Amino acid sequence: MSVDLQPTQISELADTFGLLSDSTRLSIVLACLDHEQSAGDIAEKLGVSPSLVSHHLRLLRGARMLKSDRRGKQIFYAMDDACVRDVLKIMIDHLFIHYHNHEAASE
Repeated sequence: MSVDLQPTQISELADTFGLLSDSTRLSIVLACLDHEQSAGDIAEKLGVSPSLVSHHLRLLRGARMLKSDRRGKQIFYAMDDACVRDVLKIMIDHLFIHYHNHEAASE
């Protein structure tokens, strides 16, 4: 399969993968993969400061990977891009489920 992309499209694709190459940002996206989370819950779950989580959430919202919903004083975050969700689930399956099942069958 050959994909013919313009240089600007390749750059945008690289930027998207770059956002997910940071382990904290990837952990935030994974935390929001199937259900919404408050920023405080994300920080607590990951064991990082709320300000660091807020910084990464701004980047992820800017890239339209996550959406936010304010309820009173709290803001909840959830996946905003079904394609990114699908790609992550496929990669998780490929790396940690399919591969290990295949490895176990070989033994």
